[in-house]
Amino acid sequence: MHQRFRDRREAGRLLASELKNEKGEETIVLGIPRGGIPVAAEIARALGCTPEVLLCKKIGHPVQKEYAIGAVNLSDAYLIPHKDVEAEYVDQEIVHIRQRLEEMKIKFNISKTTPLEKKTVILADDGMATGRTMMAAVRLIRKSKPRKLILAIPVASESALKLLRPEVDQLICLYQPDRFSGVGAFYEHFEEFADEDVIRELKTFEKSEV
Repeated sequence: MHQRFRDRREAGRLLASELKNEKGEETIVLGIPRGGIPVAAEIARALGCTPEVLLCKKIGHPVQKEYAIGAVNLSDAYLIPHKDVEAEYVDQEIVHIRQRLEEMKIKFNISKTTPLEKKTVILADDGMATGRTMMAAVRLIRKSKPRKLILAIPVASESALKLLRPEVDQLICLYQPDRFSGVGAFYEHFEEFADEDVIRELKTFEKSEV
């Protein structure tokens, strides 16, 4: 029988126990919205810091939107060149994605994001299937010149781990199944983590800082 986590929070706490040595003022924990936020929150709690939302989205291929050909944040972009993808499409996607990221920033009440340069960045999500979207996000983060980039994942496919391992300084994955049937299959409780849940999670850290 394959390993199952009770929920994203348990997975986050288990990851946190592997990251105890990263505690410090120079550490930033980034969660990929939305499922990565409760994972990141538990890691941040254990390390005594506040989690941040990774305001970044993939650029999907025009024919197959789930296939990532790059990533965009509010100030930069990373693109994997494809001969069959026109520059006009990419430019339009960047504009649309940035509009959505601005909306997300307002919705989650994010007033500022911490510069990543020379920081230890822990990037967390609830799992990886293909890893292509994560790879695009990681390469975009790399452009911010962090001192160290750690990818913390509860469960991932063998192919995703093979893809991401060379891209980061450290990769922590709690479970690598022989057969990968989707991230949700490795959780007992895998309910949708909605925008309202993200807002509520971030507010708990605001209260603890007062």
